[in-house]
Amino acid sequence: MPEMPEVETVRRSLIAQVKGRKITHVEIRYPDLITGDVDQFVEFVTGATISDVGRRAKFLLIHLDNGYTIISHLRMEGKYRISADPSAIDKHSHAIFTLDNGQKMIYNDVRKFGRMQLWNTDELSENKSLKKLGPEPLSTEFTFQNLKPRIMRHHKDIKTVLLDQSVMSGLGNIYVDEVLWQVKLHPETPANHLSDEDIQKIIEASNQEMDKGIAAGGSSIRTYVDATGHKGNMQNNLKVYGKEGTPCPRCGTEIVKIKVGGRGTHFCPKCQVVK
Repeated sequence: MPEMPEVETVRRSLIAQVKGRKITHVEIRYPDLITGDVDQFVEFVTGATISDVGRRAKFLLIHLDNGYTIISHLRMEGKYRISADPSAIDKHSHAIFTLDNGQKMIYNDVRKFGRMQLWNTDELSENKSLKKLGPEPLSTEFTFQNLKPRIMRHHKDIKTVLLDQSVMSGLGNIYVDEVLWQVKLHPETPANHLSDEDIQKIIEASNQEMDKGIAAGGSSIRTYVDATGHKGNMQNNLKVYGKEGTPCPRCGTEIVKIKVGGRGTHFCPKCQVVK
C-alpha cells in the first residue's frame, strides 16, 4: 500500500502536470470506485479546473475551482498516470479524466480497492475519513504532547498502534517496521509500556523516515510508481522490511519475520527488545 512518502511523491508528480488544467470529460468505468452518487460526481467534476493537489496522510486531495475536492485514496495498488496515448488506458483503468490540453489523467487500480469521493472543499475537516486521522509526521501537530496520550491509552502491541491511522497517520507496514528498528523496540511491546523517551524517539524516527522516503521518491516494493511512471528508490535504503534472513545492519543478527496483528512484521530479535 502506498504510504505517506509514496502519496506525497504522487502529489508532486501530479501537480506538475495537471494544476491549472480544465477537466473536459469524465468517464467512470468502475462505479464502485466512487463513494456517493456517480452521476453527481461526473456532473460536478466535468468543466472544473484543477486548482491544486494536496494531501492529508495517505489521501490525495484534488482541489477544483468550483469549491469541491476529489478525495482519493489509493489503497493497495491505485495509481495515476498522465498520458495522451490511447494505449495507456487498459482494463484496469477505472476513471479517466480528459484535460483541456488533450492529456488524460488516468486512475488505474488492479485490485479495485481504491476510492474517490467528492467533498465541499470548505468542509474537508468534517469528512468522516479525514476527521478521524491522527497527526502526521513532519506536521506542526506531530508533537510529544499530542502523541503520548494517543499511544499510552492502548494496551495493544506498538506495531498495531502505530498502524492505527487515528493514533498517528501516514505510516503503513513498511515504515512502521523501519521506525521500530530505528528506536530498538520489539513490535510486540505493549504500547502503554513505553517511556517518554521511547515516544520521543518514535516521533523523531518517524520524521526522519518520512523525510528520507519523500527524498527517495517512495518505496517501490511491488507495483508503486508515481504519476510520471517512475519508481522510487527508498526500497534500497530499508533496514529491516523485506530483509528476513539477512544480517541486521546494526548488530549482524538475522532479521526475522513474524505476524503481528495479522501483518507481516520484520525486526531484529537482538536489537529490538520487548518492554
